[in-house]
Amino acid sequence: MKRDTIKQLVEWKSSKRRKPLILQGARQVGKTWLMQEFGKQEYKKTAYVTFDRNKNLQNAFKDYTNIKELITKLEIETQMKITPEDTLIIFDEIQECPDAITSLKYFNEKAPELHIIVAGSLLGLAHHNGTGFPVGKVNFMTLYPLSFLEFLSANGEELLREAMESGKIDTVKTFASKLINYLKYYYFVGGMPEVVQSFIDNRDFKEVRTIQEEIIASYNSDFSKHTDSNTAERISMVWNSISSQLAKENKKFIYNAIKTGARAKDFEIALAWLRDSGLVYKVTRISKPNLPIKAYEDMDIFKLYMVDVGLLGALSNLSAKAILEENRIFTEFKGALTEQYVLQQLKINQNNLYYWTSKSNVAEVDFVTQVEDYVIPIEVKATVNLKAKSLQQYRKDYSPEKSVRTSLADFEINNGLYNIPLYLIGLMNNLIELE
Repeated sequence: MKRDTIKQLVEWKSSKRRKPLILQGARQVGKTWLMQEFGKQEYKKTAYVTFDRNKNLQNAFKDYTNIKELITKLEIETQMKITPEDTLIIFDEIQECPDAITSLKYFNEKAPELHIIVAGSLLGLAHHNGTGFPVGKVNFMTLYPLSFLEFLSANGEELLREAMESGKIDTVKTFASKLINYLKYYYFVGGMPEVVQSFIDNRDFKEVRTIQEEIIASYNSDFSKHTDSNTAERISMVWNSISSQLAKENKKFIYNAIKTGARAKDFEIALAWLRDSGLVYKVTRISKPNLPIKAYEDMDIFKLYMVDVGLLGALSNLSAKAILEENRIFTEFKGALTEQYVLQQLKINQNNLYYWTSKSNVAEVDFVTQVEDYVIPIEVKATVNLKAKSLQQYRKDYSPEKSVRTSLADFEINNGLYNIPLYLIGLMNNLIELE
């Protein structure tokens, strides 16, 4: 399965500031496969080791400052001579060996010629648990579930994708109905690699849902495996409340909706755990859309989204029948799936996202992001509805040079307002340059 992140890995390989690379991302987004595939494509040899249930290897890293000795041990473990110019070294499930995480600092300082990629579950938590994290001595990259564009490629629609990426809008319009059908599938299937592969192989929505439920069960298992029972219960309560909170007209996250009388301090650790593990995205409110945009965020007021639209549908018990009923799947749960979808595509493109409400809370723009020197409001509409009253209010108050409304309507530009079809929203950063 083709993953766009391979291109970023190739850039890392040739970078003059290359350091050991930490590949971040939620469990089961395909980190192990990606690292090994990159090794096959770009190197003569791949020295792969996993720390999962490997006590001998974990013990080998006790003396993590002795890099020469570590390399010898790795060669024995992998039965492979490690040569810097043609060998990729992979440390998988590195969270099982904190000493290996610390060793990355010394690999960077004493053997910068080595090409090292590491990954593991819940690595985002390593910053906060007392591990000797190699701050400043590593590069970072995040792997997300497949984007809609990657989903098209996986379904054999590479030529259609190329037309979309090259900005051939008239050509793309010709295939709008086909793209909308794929969009319906993507809403249900999502972008988790194992789920997508199952869909491609069998077109069996029941099997898709079974795999999604297995992934969710594995996440629930992580809650209790990596935290105490009290924290695990609170993590589960936050996680299971997300779908219902997104189904509200006002999608602001409310602690009282988790449990009557609940307060922020009761769940802040649980929320941080979910965010650091890559399972949720926190989109905070801004009071003014000024630069720098981060200076105007209110950390206490936010919306919470999941890692994947397919998993959101699974947790919400969305029926596969919704795919067949006109545009029901786009409007389900008050457009929650559509907002989740848009959030997901924009995050993959490294957009930092916020949302805006007026002082009276009468108007709300779903997302606001910064692209270069532009602060861009993004109004999400689930079908072809072009009545974006909140966006109109925002434009009246702040006169942005560029605004975006995304829906099922065709692409057009009108006085700085870009109508971008939902199936093209992942290319927003390119499309807003078209005039």
